[in-house]
Amino acid sequence: MHREQVIERFFNTLIGGQRDAARQMVDQLLEADCPAETILSQLFWPTLEHIQNLHRNDQLADLAHHYATRLLRTLTDQMQMRLTQGERRGRRLLLVCGPDEPEELAGQMAADLLEADGYDVFFAGGGIANDEIIAQLGELQADLLVVFGALPSTVPFTRLLIDHLHEIGICPNLQIAVGGGVFNRAEGLAEEIGADLWARDPEEMVRVINDQPRRRMSHEQRTVGRRRRTNKSIAAA
Repeated sequence: MHREQVIERFFNTLIGGQRDAARQMVDQLLEADCPAETILSQLFWPTLEHIQNLHRNDQLADLAHHYATRLLRTLTDQMQMRLTQGERRGRRLLLVCGPDEPEELAGQMAADLLEADGYDVFFAGGGIANDEIIAQLGELQADLLVVFGALPSTVPFTRLLIDHLHEIGICPNLQIAVGGGVFNRAEGLAEEIGADLWARDPEEMVRVINDQPRRRMSHEQRTVGRRRRTNKSIAAA
């Protein structure tokens, strides 16, 4: 069966609340020696994005959306235990996200894949005040801050967080990466708010962090066009 057909079939079981059928599909893939990492990044993630796009455009009822996101959260929890854990990299990473259920789920997928790739991940989820995030970064002496699955309403707070981190100089070597959520729908937004790295999905997030450990936005890059374009970009998303 082609990937698109698998995703469509899986999507239909999720929106119908068919818990047993969804579990059976995942079990069949595992029995066929499909790696857990592939299931998470190539099935769970695109299905979540499809669910979110339909719901955002009023093409998916709230009941179906709730069925799907909650069932997918359960399956993601179970898949985490099957991920192959790589050698520890000795790099600490704090990951936050938007406060809603789908954004929390997107953040969890990113956290699980990053942890499996060897990072020491601290997943705080959504709804955390900036001052608590800053204090935690300092306490952890974190190497990375990842904001994955942000909502349009949370972007101004993320921008203020990044600005404040640069102003106070806490964790001076901190690298900031963003991805998923509104950053996938507003082109250039990640650069405008001063992120060092950005990625569309959890798998790409792992890759760009691995490939560009020294990339940092300059002061000029962090400020160009911010006041003029950021609000417009967020509104369009």
